[in-house]
Amino acid sequence: MVGARELATLHPRLFLITPASYEVEAFLPALEDALSGGDVATLLIAGNGLEENALQRIATRVVPLAQKSDVAVLIENSTRVAGRVHADGVHCTARIEDVKLAVESFSPKLIVGAGAIFSRHEAMELAETGIDYVFFGRIDREETPEAHRKTLDFSTWWADLFEVPCVALAGTEMTSVRDCAATGADFVAVRDAVWQHPQGPAAAVREANAILEGFELREAED
Repeated sequence: MVGARELATLHPRLFLITPASYEVEAFLPALEDALSGGDVATLLIAGNGLEENALQRIATRVVPLAQKSDVAVLIENSTRVAGRVHADGVHCTARIEDVKLAVESFSPKLIVGAGAIFSRHEAMELAETGIDYVFFGRIDREETPEAHRKTLDFSTWWADLFEVPCVALAGTEMTSVRDCAATGADFVAVRDAVWQHPQGPAAAVREANAILEGFELREAED
């Protein structure tokens, strides 16, 4: 997700999220398989309620593997871990004050995005901090087959009016990737739709990209 506002993206791109629960040694082959399946813009290492040291141990293994495939890796809610493991940025789901601090500390060298957005007003306030993207959908909730209606509504509204890129969180079914892309979102986030795909993560990434390539995006301004 480098410089999303600097690139003319032709179609939405894939934004992967690590599983809600996993052992890192078992996850690494699954991640490698997913990345072999095609284009992935970003990988978000979700906090999953882990202590900082545990999150750092995971990130230390995951970050270089993903970056080797030119994937931007973000750490949820920990600028310290992001800095220590040389991640590409941080994904904030905290107070706006914490988002502002992350922007001051990281931007423009590294990516700063924000999620856990509950209202349109909050989304606009966050965008004014200088973040690189807004994320619609709740990764702290159990996944459902389809994208949440509010996620689709927010993403459609945002894509029609604002320059800051948005990410829309899909559900566990691949049909939800299509629904999210149809909103005009710049990125579509997936989790178990990839990790629990019956044919494996690589097949899931190929399928998701085939869907995303069917949607055109507005061109970003230089």
